[in-house]
Amino acid sequence: MAVTAAATAPAATPEAEPVPIFDVGIDDKVKISSSIGLGVQNILGMAGLLIFPALIGTAFKLSATDTAYLYGVTFMTSGLVVILQSVFLLRLPIVQGPYAGSLAALLAVGHGKGGLGAAFGSMVVAGLIWCVLAIPIKKYGLVTYLSKFVRDPIICGVLVLILATQLTSTALPNVLGTPGSPGFPGMNLVSGLVTALVVILLTLLPKGTILRRGAVLVAVVVGTVVYAIFEPTHFAGVVHNVGFTVPRIFPFGFSVDGELVLIFFITLFPAIAESIATYDIVAGWGGQELSGYRVSQGVFGEVLGSTVGAVFGGMSTLAYPDNIGLLRVTKVGSRYVTLATGVILLVLGGLGPFDHLLQAVPLPVLAAAGTVLFGVLFASAIDALSGVHWSRDNLMLAGFPFITAIGGLFVPPATMKVLPQVVQLILQQPLILGTVLLLLMKAGYGLRRKESSAS
Repeated sequence: MAVTAAATAPAATPEAEPVPIFDVGIDDKVKISSSIGLGVQNILGMAGLLIFPALIGTAFKLSATDTAYLYGVTFMTSGLVVILQSVFLLRLPIVQGPYAGSLAALLAVGHGKGGLGAAFGSMVVAGLIWCVLAIPIKKYGLVTYLSKFVRDPIICGVLVLILATQLTSTALPNVLGTPGSPGFPGMNLVSGLVTALVVILLTLLPKGTILRRGAVLVAVVVGTVVYAIFEPTHFAGVVHNVGFTVPRIFPFGFSVDGELVLIFFITLFPAIAESIATYDIVAGWGGQELSGYRVSQGVFGEVLGSTVGAVFGGMSTLAYPDNIGLLRVTKVGSRYVTLATGVILLVLGGLGPFDHLLQAVPLPVLAAAGTVLFGVLFASAIDALSGVHWSRDNLMLAGFPFITAIGGLFVPPATMKVLPQVVQLILQQPLILGTVLLLLMKAGYGLRRKESSAS
């Protein structure tokens, strides 16, 4: 993608035209059969989508039926937003999935007064506030103004770098598993290694090759077969759980708490900033210009989908980092593949047997495939930063937020317990802390330059 010098460079340089890297362009159509295969691959690359509902079910001791419902409504929410983004609003190949920040917030506050009913009710109110703030306005919208900051290559690059680094906690640890779990540690490592190797080897094939485009899907199938040869799996349960998931309004009750609204409002902010950075990267890969108005449309679709999802008990969505890495690996940038992904998500979310199929795919296999994609995402952030003019200001702007944000993961539990709940959430989510620090420092540098120019 084209990268311009940061604002602190000695002299302004004109922005170069974006250089496409996709073999299949953003507006190119793909055969239906290929779109379906690539769409399924997209879903298999969404680690959070496949794991988060189960984590909520376990944390709140929900029944198997309620956990299956969470899977269904999370899939349907993601599918709805993906369809909106691919053909009606953003019009980019951006796959939306459940946001780790929302999961962390739910786990942090869902056991408090009002339980999940207050958590989801407050999430809806926070989402509605963001919907109003994100209404697409061509020149003067808040998101249009925010995008000017976020789309600076140094802000964009560091945000993605923080996100990719944070995702490492779901990579190798989930490949290894835990003591006492099936396959630990030997079979988990073997199946994970096979999965990762298949992804890497298939991506080295010539462009346009079917196996290259379906690298992750093929790798997950191969890894699952290898695992199933030596360890028990639960695919038999798929045929015994026939039924449909029907969304219910506020299935866990409804109430609103002001403090929780603030928490969820803050939680959505970095998701929006990260999504804007992702839009910019993907548009550059496809050789497309991205206006502030188009960014506003994308953010509005994202927060609208998150709000609707919360009404039915689903989580907030953001542009999914796993799939950004997948775009770079397959080099298929067609938004019609993304449309197919949304339709598949919407349909599968209503099918009971599919929830059990998800639970049968070994976690080490999914985590290993995700690890390769996270690595590609990390390298893409380095690529985005490669054209930055590394002045003293920019070194400070990139370094301090990154180190501080990641450092929050290592704050001792005893220290965390005595801090306010909002502060705990910010420190435990590097993307939240990093986004706040980046934008505050960027705004501060901008004010300093204006004062220097005035004097």
